[in-house]
Formats: sequence, structure tokens, C-alpha cells
Amino acid sequence: MAEDLILTGLNGKQLEAVKTTEGYVRVVAGAGSGKTKALAHRYAYIVEYLGIDPANILCVTFTNKAAGEMKKRVVSLLGQGYDTGLIATYHGFCVRVLREDIHRFQYPRQFIILDEEDQKAILREIYDEMGMRLENRTFNSLLNRIGLYKINLEYVHLLTDVESRIVVEETDTLEQQVIKRYLLKQRKVFGLDFDDLINFTLVLFYDFAEVLQKWQQKLHYVQVDEFQDSSSRQIELIDLVTRRNRNLFVVGDPDQTIYEWRGAKPEYFVDFNLHYPGCETIILDENYRSTPEILDLGNALIKHNQLRVDKDMFTRNPSGIKVIHYHGKSEADEVKWITDRISYLVEERQASLNDIAILYRSNFLSRYIEQGLINEGIDYTIYGGFKFFQRKEIKDALAYLRLISAGDDLAFLRVINTPRRGMGPKKLKALRDFAEAERQSYLETMQENRDSEFVSVKARNLLDLVDKYQTSYHEWPISELTKEVLEESGYMAALRQDGDQERLDNLSELMNAIVAYERTNEDEADLDDYLQSIALYTDYEKEANHASIKLMTIHTAKGLEFPYVFLISFNEGILPNARSLEHGKKRALEEERRLVYVAITRAMKEFCMTETEGVNPNGSSKIPSRFIFEIKENLYDRIGVIEESFYEESLSQIEYINATVLGEAPADGFQIDDQVEHPVFGKGVITEVDARSRTYVVKFEGMEIQKPISFDFKRMTKLKGG
Repeated sequence: MAEDLILTGLNGKQLEAVKTTEGYVRVVAGAGSGKTKALAHRYAYIVEYLGIDPANILCVTFTNKAAGEMKKRVVSLLGQGYDTGLIATYHGFCVRVLREDIHRFQYPRQFIILDEEDQKAILREIYDEMGMRLENRTFNSLLNRIGLYKINLEYVHLLTDVESRIVVEETDTLEQQVIKRYLLKQRKVFGLDFDDLINFTLVLFYDFAEVLQKWQQKLHYVQVDEFQDSSSRQIELIDLVTRRNRNLFVVGDPDQTIYEWRGAKPEYFVDFNLHYPGCETIILDENYRSTPEILDLGNALIKHNQLRVDKDMFTRNPSGIKVIHYHGKSEADEVKWITDRISYLVEERQASLNDIAILYRSNFLSRYIEQGLINEGIDYTIYGGFKFFQRKEIKDALAYLRLISAGDDLAFLRVINTPRRGMGPKKLKALRDFAEAERQSYLETMQENRDSEFVSVKARNLLDLVDKYQTSYHEWPISELTKEVLEESGYMAALRQDGDQERLDNLSELMNAIVAYERTNEDEADLDDYLQSIALYTDYEKEANHASIKLMTIHTAKGLEFPYVFLISFNEGILPNARSLEHGKKRALEEERRLVYVAITRAMKEFCMTETEGVNPNGSSKIPSRFIFEIKENLYDRIGVIEESFYEESLSQIEYINATVLGEAPADGFQIDDQVEHPVFGKGVITEVDARSRTYVVKFEGMEIQKPISFDFKRMTKLKGG
């Protein structure tokens, strides 16, 4: 019977969560604690034991994939024949509401949903109309501005009120003009982007009380998964629809919040009991996934965060091996150790390649590990993305180099309109016909007929670029040639226009790879040889019909698990990410630490973290991540020697980052109002801690002028009682 399935196989805390159906309930569900199971069983319990129709239960998940998984679990518990349409994402639920009632805004029920590519297509049209150039604004920056503009819900009335007029004024700033034109084009096609789906639903509820009441009366029970990743608007939506029946069940883990950059508000989950006094809190603290060793490491790290609900995860799983920290002298050392470890796992531990995942902070970091795996003949799959040398921007860059080196037709066709150069289908057909008649390549044909009508003005600029380097590329270092060609072709400017930092990072990593090739081959480094050698990687197309290692970012790995997990490039500046720290300061540092926690808790049997010495692209020394130093060394085994001098240098560099970027004094330093004694100036009081200049400002007795004393000065002492 369904009843037997619903209440079996649950631990005490899960069972408590399932049976707690009334009121406001917060479930703090640690990694690997079976939260999805608890959610699905609770949903089934409400249907089977309480007799509630699924049409009266809203279950919000964070992704469409999670919604699909939840529906499968519910069907396995209840059987077929139940309407699970209200198991949906926030956006899915809003579409359901709007399809029923958006006509009240004089909007058609069959409105268009605009994805990011649709939004950029609208912006391209606006750019053409306004004669905007690449350097004016990037697409991503404008989409961010449009998103900020839409924080004020009044814009919804501009789009929906038939009497409202959106007028582009000459006195408007460039940004204002773009936003107004965007809204006009949006209204013209009755298109809603993802922000609009939430915002239109909220305004619909606020403007039409009967619509809100309909949904309040309908939704007797509301469950929200991954509540810590909800934005302010999403939380506002859930608060509205639950005000009548007051049955809200939220599940999440602030320790796994890794989407603050997308608007997530984990503090709302942390303070849930303050927003809903009298709420019940249940902590799922038993981990079914990992060994005690892996769990202890994760627990030790995440305790450094402040924005969290305190919990100590435990497991009844048998003990395994200690976590491994590998410290290498070079990137090549790191790759060699990883591939050797993989071979050991497969040969000695009988692991399948499918059991192994390699995680990294950003996609561009996959390049060097991909090359290492290919060299060793180890099959791999990029989970949720493309292999490094199959990414569009990498193939484009190599095509530009091939066009100069070999002038082949494939390279020509790839870059002729990247960026756009006015070589439309008619011009390309005329070029093709001419080239075939003359038995020439497309490039040769254009070079000999540059004044023909089938050659656009912008295409002639490309010809000038090719002519410039075609006979002299042997004289150029490959790295410098690549940089010059990508800049002069307009390719880099086009990428900056789109504001796609990930693509720019990938090209930066390609430059790193080229520099490494030049260092290895020195005087023998030649463009032709490089392109020939790189073909090994670009042609490596073995894919996932068989066992393969999974490579992915930590963000992609959330929700997944693997017996064996490697976290690579575990270096300061990468993890924690330097750009994130500069932008978000201490708040960002906590999110970066949560990223590491998510990586650790993906592992079931073995977790390895690897990093290497060397030089960063900006010329600074590569050092281990601060997060390694936060974990007691008895919780892992280190392979590779960290010299004492390098250890001290690393700590000093982290301290400098803390002072200049995060605005922190040294952890063991003085605080304001501390009474101190200086060997020369005598007794005084700390009046200011200036982290940026790394000084303490001290008011010494008998001195009118306060003295700045360096953080590095170790002979000033704190007085007892001070």
C-alpha cells in the first residue's frame, strides 16, 4: 500500500519533518541528509494521510531538473493518476498564474517568454537603431541595468496600462534611452523575461485582490526546496500566497548557498524564526553520503562562516581514508599526480571512471587538466558544458591563427563574420562560385578580388589584417601574435560588448597555454607546429557512451555525488576568487567558503584537494588557498612539501589581501581601545585600525600627535587589562 511506502525508510528527523504538516516549518537539511526524500514523502503524506488534493499543494523547486525528479519520486510513492502540475520552479508557478489571469492587464494569455538570447537580440536591434558602438556599453551590463530598473514594480504598469506612454527623450541618458526602447520592443511582442514573470505575478496579486485570494484559497500547503537560494522577490511571492492558510514548509542549508551573485538571500532562511515567530525548526543532521573523514573536514571549514544555522553533521558510514592535500611545484606536477591517482583508483581500488569527478571554480580551469587526461589516454566528459578546445571562443581564436598560417576554407568560413562583417549569404555564394571556378581558396579569391562587389568593406579590413601577418608570423612569438590578431580583428571588442566574462577568461587561459608552450619549446616554438600539436586536443571527440571522468564547476556539481572527488587549482585568487572578494568583501568570502564546502560534500569515499606553486597571469606568486590553512592539518594528509619560507610568504600574502581588499587587521592583531606599550614611545591606546595602510593609529601618553604603527612591527605589546 502507498501508506507503507510513505512512512518506511525514514530516520527519526525525516519522519518528524514528514508528519509536521501544519504551520510554519523550517528544515535545516545538511549535505547528503536526504532532504529530497523528506520533501517527496511529506508531499505524499499530505495527499495519502490527510486527503489533500495535489491541486491544493504547491511544491517549489529551484530547477526544472529538480522539479522533474520530485515528480518521479511522488509518482513512485502515490502511483499514477495524480496531477503534479504544481510541483514547479518559481518561474513555472508564475507562468501558471499568468496564463490564467494576465488578461486582466490587457496582455494576451499566450505571451512570449524571453530567454537571455532573446534579450540580447532585442539589444542588438536597439544598438543598430541608435548607432551604438561596441565600446558604449556591453550587453551584460545593460541587462544588469534593466534588471535593476525592474526592481521598482511600477514599470509593470508602463508595459500593461493601455494609457501609459513610454517616450524616449533626447535629454535621456544613453542608459535611459536603451531601457525605454527595450520596454517598447518588449511590449510590442508581448514578451516577458524571467524577472517579469515574478514581477508581473506580484503586481497582479497586489492590483487584483480577487486573484490573490483565489490562489491563497487554492494553496493550502506550500513546500519550498533550496529556500536559502530564494531571492527577495521570490520570498515576497511565497509570503503572499501563504498568508491565509499559514502552512509553509521550507527546506534548505545556508552552508550551501552559492548563488548570492544571482540574488539569493540566505539570511531570510537563517532568520526564518524571526519572520515567523513560533515556527518549528527541524535539523536533518545525519549524512548518508560521505565518510566521517570527509564530513569532519567539511564541518571544520564551514564553522568559520557566521551566516549559518549551527549544526554538526554526523554519519554512521564506515571510516575511510583521510582527505588528501596535494601541493605541487608546478601545474605539470599537479596534473601528473592527479592522473597517477586516477590510475591507482581504477587499477587498485577497482573504481570506474564514472565514479570520479574533477571540480574547479571556473570553466577556464579545465584546460590544463583536460590536456593532461588526453595525454594519458583517460576518457573524460565535461558535465554541463563543452570541452576546453571545443568552446566557441577557443575555436574562433585558433581559426584566426589558421587563417594566417594556412588560409584554409574552414578557418575562413568560421571567422569571416565573427564579428559581423557584412558578408551575407549572397556575397558568400558569389565568393564561393568564383573560388570554385578559379580552383582557389576563399581567402585567395578575396585577396585577388578585394574590390569586387562580393567583398564588403569590413571584409577588406580582415584581408588587411591577414596580409599584415601572413608573411611575417614566423617572426612573432605566438602569444603576442594571438593577442594582436584578436584585438585588431575586433574579436575581443565584440566579446567585451557581450560582457561574457567566462569567454574572456577562457581566452586568457588559452594565452597561458600558449605561453607555457613557448617556454617548453623556446626557440623551436612556431605557429605551424603549435597548431599541429593542438590538433590532438581539438580532435579528441570520444564521448559519453562509455565510462568517463566527469569534469565540472562546483556550481554545476551542486546536488550531485561521486565516490571520488578532486578539487583542483585550490589556490588563493581562484578559490576564493579575487574578483568576488573585491566586489563582495567579507560577504563574498563566506560564499566562496560555502563553495568549497559544497565541493567537499560531493565526495562519498575520497576527497583530494590539489594546488601548485608558480606564477599567476598577473605576475603574482601562486599560493595555497586560505581555506587550506583554516583546516587543522590533522584532518588531512599532505603530499608534497611546503617549505617554511613559502608557508610564511603565503600567510603574509593572505594577510595583505585581508588588509587591502577585505579591510581587516591581522587576526592576532590589536583592536580599537586596546592599551599597548611601545619600546620607545611608551604606553598608549589604539584609536584606529587602518587596514588599507596596514597601520594602527596610537595615542601615546604625553604626545599630541598620534602615531601610525605598522602591522608588521612586533615589539609593541598589549597591556594586561587593556
